[in-house]
Amino acid sequence: MTEPLNNPPSMNSAPIGIFDSGLGGLTVFKQVQQLLPAENLIYFGDTARVPYGTKGKATVQKFARQIANYLYIRGVKLIVVACNTASSLALEYLQNLFPLPIVGVVDPAARSALRVSHSQRIGVIGTTATIASGKFEATLRNYDPAVTVISQPCPLFVPLIEEGWLDSPVTEEVARIYLKPVLEQKIDTLILGCTHYPLIIPVIRKIVGSGITIVDTAQETAREVQQLLTSRNLLNRQTTPAQYQFVVTDFPQKFEEIAQRFLGAPITNVTQIALDEFLD
Repeated sequence: MTEPLNNPPSMNSAPIGIFDSGLGGLTVFKQVQQLLPAENLIYFGDTARVPYGTKGKATVQKFARQIANYLYIRGVKLIVVACNTASSLALEYLQNLFPLPIVGVVDPAARSALRVSHSQRIGVIGTTATIASGKFEATLRNYDPAVTVISQPCPLFVPLIEEGWLDSPVTEEVARIYLKPVLEQKIDTLILGCTHYPLIIPVIRKIVGSGITIVDTAQETAREVQQLLTSRNLLNRQTTPAQYQFVVTDFPQKFEEIAQRFLGAPITNVTQIALDEFLD
């Protein structure tokens, strides 16, 4: 771990670092931006090495450490691991390495799901690695040992979303196939265990119906960030416009194109860095 490049005059105005293997974490970025409009944000998308969902634990931990270190030396006051796979496989590892708050997306979603569920029968959908890690199930049972968790990997959702097929009949049919075994287990709550998935909530809602509560990990994570900054008196009190930075490891033009779908507005300030610029 490298020491920070500099210490900002006020930690309150220091940026929040948000990272993901690619673009999915932009749903978290958007929720934080809306909930905390005064906060400066740095988003890091590891687009050269995406996806993380098909990689092993040691590899994900290595990549996550490198990115967290990149953000740490730039003086961020908090890091959000806006990737369900990295949160599942590397969050505690990072929290033990770096002396600043690091928030994942699994715990906030799990707590929210348990609050809203009446039957304690909760479904979780996510990438293959997230589901295989068992992190959501373990976290839910840590809070409530009696909970029933039905997990389902949905590996085709991410490429369909990044292709822009948000309301395509193909996406709907794939979703029906994935969700059928989950719905057969009579769940009353469904956790979207991947930060891409909020973009297809209308499709998912059409299939699951109105009687099932959908928990958006991006939304719950933003609330967690707000609570943490408030409790530590780290909210940005400055009135100057917030600054947003975007860093990627490959294909900045493609990132800009797809990011517009996630954020609902164009972005142009994307910086590409070579992998050897931040590898430790």
